[in-house]
Amino acid sequence: MATWPKTLDQAGITDPALRRDYSEQRQLVAHYARAEYTAVRLLLPAPLVPDVIAATAFMHHSDNLIDQGPAEERIAALADWESRVHAALKSGEADEPVLRTLLDTLARQPQLRQYVEDFLAGAPLEVKTAGFATERDLQHYIDGYSLPAFLLIACLLGDGAPTAPYVAGCRTFIEASQRLDFLNDLAEDLAGGRLGIPEEHLTRHGLTPTGLTGKDGTAVDGLRPLLGDQVRQIRSGLSASYGLVDLVPARNRPFVRALVSIQGLTLRAAARKGTTLLDGSARPQVAAALRVLAREYAAARRGRDTESAVSGGGPTADKTA
Repeated sequence: MATWPKTLDQAGITDPALRRDYSEQRQLVAHYARAEYTAVRLLLPAPLVPDVIAATAFMHHSDNLIDQGPAEERIAALADWESRVHAALKSGEADEPVLRTLLDTLARQPQLRQYVEDFLAGAPLEVKTAGFATERDLQHYIDGYSLPAFLLIACLLGDGAPTAPYVAGCRTFIEASQRLDFLNDLAEDLAGGRLGIPEEHLTRHGLTPTGLTGKDGTAVDGLRPLLGDQVRQIRSGLSASYGLVDLVPARNRPFVRALVSIQGLTLRAAARKGTTLLDGSARPQVAAALRVLAREYAAARRGRDTESAVSGGGPTADKTA
């Protein structure tokens, strides 16, 4: 793994001010998404790392603006942010590090622009969504917000603009991941009055959101089969998501495999926790997650050594952290 200065060098980012901007975004991403940041640094080729960090930082900054507070305030904050982003995209200039790094990344990754627009267009849906009455409502949310958010990063993992099969594979993965997030965040969402599991699924098992907050025996009995249904559906989606691995260049496959595998570990932890998800979220076993990262890091190194040897450069020499 290259050091951070060498990573910036390999990405062609030489301007001192821009290097400071990327370093700031790197620190922010590492703080709020440590596991994902570690996977990016370990498993993706160095020239791609700053671009993924810039896109992730933009997504997180945008999401933070609309995640808390009264809906009216969040809608106003989103409108102001969207105006600033569009002004930056039009002029090519920005006065915020998160936008300066985004603009610089767009110069190398022009396919990202469309997904920035799609993400901003779908953001009002996130503000207005307080839960889902039906499965159809959930699917609308995934199409309108979850998928565009994921494609901000996923569009960087291929060669050029994503193909229709690749986008379909991303849709399969993000649906499974979003269902898993809603399942695992059951306690937090119930406390906040925003449940991600559609009410029609609860009704099928004789449950209501208010009944779940009571944690009585009847609610727990009904929750068991509901959790079983959700776990089976998520497991099927994650299994199908491994098809994404073959749709990205070989150099990025270890990262995609790790992404899906770690979601699988989280699902396993949530399934083990069962009805006690009403008390809090589950976390994957640290040792198991480290084994996934170690396995895929070895695969990534083998791939890079092979590429280097084929190109005449010999084995990878940079062993700095």
